[in-house]
Amino acid sequence: MNSTRTGHTEQDTTTRDTGSPVFALHRGGKLAVAATVPLRDAADLSLAYTPGVAEVCTAIAEQPELVDEYTWKSKVVAVVTDGTAVLGLGDIGPRASLPVMEGKAILFKQFGGVDAVPIALDCTDVDEIVETVVRLAPSFGGINLEDISAPRCFEIEDRLKERLDIPVFHDDQHGTAVVTLAALRNACALTGRSLGELRAVISGAGAAGVAIARILVEAGIGDVAVTDRKGVVHAEREDLNPVKRMLAGYTNKAGLSGSLETAMAGADVFIGVSGGTVPEAAVATMAPGAFVFAMANPNPEIHPDIARKYAAVVATGRSDFPNQINNVLAFPGIFAGALQVRASAITEGMKLAAAEALAAVVAGELSADRVIPSPFDPRVGPAVTAAVAAAARAEGVARA
Repeated sequence: MNSTRTGHTEQDTTTRDTGSPVFALHRGGKLAVAATVPLRDAADLSLAYTPGVAEVCTAIAEQPELVDEYTWKSKVVAVVTDGTAVLGLGDIGPRASLPVMEGKAILFKQFGGVDAVPIALDCTDVDEIVETVVRLAPSFGGINLEDISAPRCFEIEDRLKERLDIPVFHDDQHGTAVVTLAALRNACALTGRSLGELRAVISGAGAAGVAIARILVEAGIGDVAVTDRKGVVHAEREDLNPVKRMLAGYTNKAGLSGSLETAMAGADVFIGVSGGTVPEAAVATMAPGAFVFAMANPNPEIHPDIARKYAAVVATGRSDFPNQINNVLAFPGIFAGALQVRASAITEGMKLAAAEALAAVVAGELSADRVIPSPFDPRVGPAVTAAVAAAARAEGVARA
């Protein structure tokens, strides 16, 4: 594998307080493997391992589909990264990404009852990543792609979906999109509006921005424009990569061009997934009763104190403000539902079902500070799991 990497260093000479609580918690890692069967004596050993295990191996060799019933394959997800877009840290490499991937695996187990294995790959080449994951796939019931930089993440996901018959899900894209749609549905319900009458502006045309735009269009938003560093993404621009050119084909019905600030004038919704700072003057030009979802971490594009001067509903990506748009509300239940029915893929319909179920959890409890549940709401996981499983059956991708 090609391990040559740019844009980061594996060595850091900064002095760290390794005696702090966060280092204490991480010491030794955050995961372990535990047996689910007894191993008390020779009789147990003969069943769990040789000679008994040979009977199961032979049966699977004769009927490969039995692997789902007699191994952990159908209950476990690979959390795969190349370390190129880790949280707000950027390209820090596979070793430095591993604590995040371990954390992701904990979230899978805690919030979805799904076992997950972190896999940090020491390569950034698209072909190599795809081939590696394809070769690892027989051990897993699903693949969660994590913290892979755009636009490579789009191609990697698409190519894996073509070659694998198990769910492949890039959470930075689709998890963010599902939770955003759920919160937006409830913001509409709270204020007596519908998605179809809203015009949204998304700041950021990376993985999350593209996926949010797509799911909003699928859900029936009135219009959505996406902006990047050069302004509104529109079909007349000659500097668009293939992903942005496709994006321009199904967004921006109003034909906007120019800067983010220009697009925000009169907009009903601002969705930030890019970082940076949006001037208060631009927020003030939005439509009355607007929704501001400023989700950059740790610093929202628009501070909630400023956003609340103009917006009816404000959301961020932070846990210390109301309405946290947190992927953990989506991906554990989505995978739990998909694995429950041994789905061959995660479809657009399954994502929409997840968003609807998530919104419904707090539909009777809405306020400006509560348009999305807390990750610790025990109703979230079961609701999303059931909705995704039902949608998989309805769309014909369930195999159990």
